[in-house]
Amino acid sequence: MSSTHDGVLGRIGTRAFLARHWQKRPLLIRRAIPEFPGVVDRRELFRLAGLASVESRLVQHKRGRWSLAHGPQSAAQLRRMPVGDWTLLVQGVNLHSPEADRLLRRFKFIPHARLDDLMVSYAVPGGGVGPHVDSYDVFLLQSGGSRLWRIATPRKGQSDRLVEGAPLKLLRDFTPDEEYLLEPGDMLYLPPGWAHEGIALEPGMTCSIGFRAPAHRELVAEFLQRHAEKIDIPGVYSDPGLQWQRHPAQLPPGLVAQTRKLLSRLRFTRSDVANFLGEYLSEPKANVVFDPPQRAMSQPRFANHVRVSGARLDLRTLLLLDGQAIFINGERATPARPVLAALRTLANERVLGPGQRAAALFELLYAWYVAGWLHPGQNDAAGARGPNK
Repeated sequence: MSSTHDGVLGRIGTRAFLARHWQKRPLLIRRAIPEFPGVVDRRELFRLAGLASVESRLVQHKRGRWSLAHGPQSAAQLRRMPVGDWTLLVQGVNLHSPEADRLLRRFKFIPHARLDDLMVSYAVPGGGVGPHVDSYDVFLLQSGGSRLWRIATPRKGQSDRLVEGAPLKLLRDFTPDEEYLLEPGDMLYLPPGWAHEGIALEPGMTCSIGFRAPAHRELVAEFLQRHAEKIDIPGVYSDPGLQWQRHPAQLPPGLVAQTRKLLSRLRFTRSDVANFLGEYLSEPKANVVFDPPQRAMSQPRFANHVRVSGARLDLRTLLLLDGQAIFINGERATPARPVLAALRTLANERVLGPGQRAAALFELLYAWYVAGWLHPGQNDAAGARGPNK
């Protein structure tokens, strides 16, 4: 099977893409989504950039100098911006726009645990963020206008040579090997470590589908911190064979040896690791806030609504699976076997069809509904300004 998931990969199949390109080499896909209309218009993007709960950046390149302004962005300032040489970047648009969320889900040939967010950048002629290197995979999908992308093969020490004094991590020595002109619907995939620079030739937007790549240090530190209270090693340090040492400030060799032996006894099971990853990777970012229903329906009425119309996850919810365990927004549960099939469907497709019957399922879904994590009905066209309002 070589499914392309709605044709987002063009003529190349999923398996071929993963084998030949994923984390290996770039891929240009012409007309990846023909006549792609975008996920938000400029007015909506500017509105999102003005919200304190949305991460945004305004980058300007003027007279050889770069400037960076973090959001929220002033609507008046955006209206006064010049006709060239600036870019507005808005993170996590998929958390606020059903269209953006649907676009992100077209990339489900990559596990949900790796999906990060969909960033939309609006650039005027000459706009861009300069040559830089990302540590994660990204798909760059053009929406309106055109943008010239120049890329360079990873080189040793490339990311260490940065422009001094710049507010962004810009490469000081950037020599592109290839360049591509992207027009609406065209898409460029870049693996981690490939230096690149995008320059707008006319006003337009680029949708950047980014993938999460936690640093090893981040994963290990977070794992150990979360498991610190679970470590149970009885006993206290003792040294009945202590011998006199000439230098009292010197660490006793016995203390070092015993501690090393204690640490070597630490063992973690696959379940420990999987539970940690499920909770950690499904945890919402700090700026994500859910909107519980203002007038929650009763559980029987909710159950009847789901039986008839199904349910959908909130745009901000992430539901992951591992065996019989489920992880939703940083919390873990082990539901009864009869409801696992429905939950797998909900996790994979983000919607659940009508006809459900299990009482245990309705009880679980109702708790998520009250928390604002899930909504009855399969239609998410209620808009980005908050479901159930």
